[in-house]
Order: sequence, then C-alpha cells, then structure tokens
Amino acid sequence: MRASEILEAVPTVTGADRVSTAVRLMAGARLPGLIVVDGQGRPSAVLPGTQVLRLTVPRAHQEDPALARTIDEVHADLFWQELGERTVSECLPERRDRMATVGLDATLLEAAALMARLRSPLLAVVDGRGRLMGGVTLEGLLAALARADPSG
Repeated sequence: MRASEILEAVPTVTGADRVSTAVRLMAGARLPGLIVVDGQGRPSAVLPGTQVLRLTVPRAHQEDPALARTIDEVHADLFWQELGERTVSECLPERRDRMATVGLDATLLEAAALMARLRSPLLAVVDGRGRLMGGVTLEGLLAALARADPSG
C-alpha cells in the first residue's frame, strides 16, 4: 500500500495565520497536527499538535506545574485565548532538520519510519513537484497497517 492510497484532505495554515486559528482548525478537524504551507501552497513545516499545544501554554506554567494549579478552573480553560496576534511563523522552530514529507509512492513502512524518526503524527504527502496532495495521519497509517495484517 502507498501513501497515495491513505492520504486525507487536511486543512493547512500559513505562517501568517494566528496560532488561535491553528488550534481551532486542529480541534474542528480532529487532527494530530497541521501542515504549514508557503505562498505557493507547498508544505514548509509540519507542526505536531503537541507543539501547537506547547505554543499556547505560557512558558512559566510549563516550567512550574505548581503555578498552573493556582489558576482557577474558568481561567484555566481559557488560557489559550490569550495568544492574541501571535502567528504560526513566530512559533516555528528556527532550525528544521527534516521535513515530515513523503511522496505519493511512499510505502507504509517508509511513512511509519519517518513518523517514528521525527515523532510526528502527521506527514505531508507531495507530488513530484513538491505540491501538497494531502496528509497521512498516525491514525490513518495505523488503520491501514491493521487492514493489511493477514492474520487479523
């Protein structure tokens, strides 16, 4: 089975989009991450959901869990709305060693190996020209592996 057979249409964001928009997109589509595209619609980064979450939680609360417990429940549920104008590009790591991208002809093993190596629950699937064709989610990959199991 190839990546082209399990790819899904996924919403994307640009570096200029607000982080709050990214949170809403991920939640609405129940995605494990987001694909960031450039001005030509080509993937420039894959942002795992845990990274998006990390961007929304104030650093002081990440470093001191006791501080997070001091916030009342009502305000604790709304902390991410304090992001204001912060954009996705402001949150991307400066150095990106390897892009979480596979070609349409990538096998499930190739996709799984890349996901595991990069610890990314989402891969961008591109055609031969680097154009985004969709995404492969961890859930979709695991489901395809289970379907391909001859014993089950």
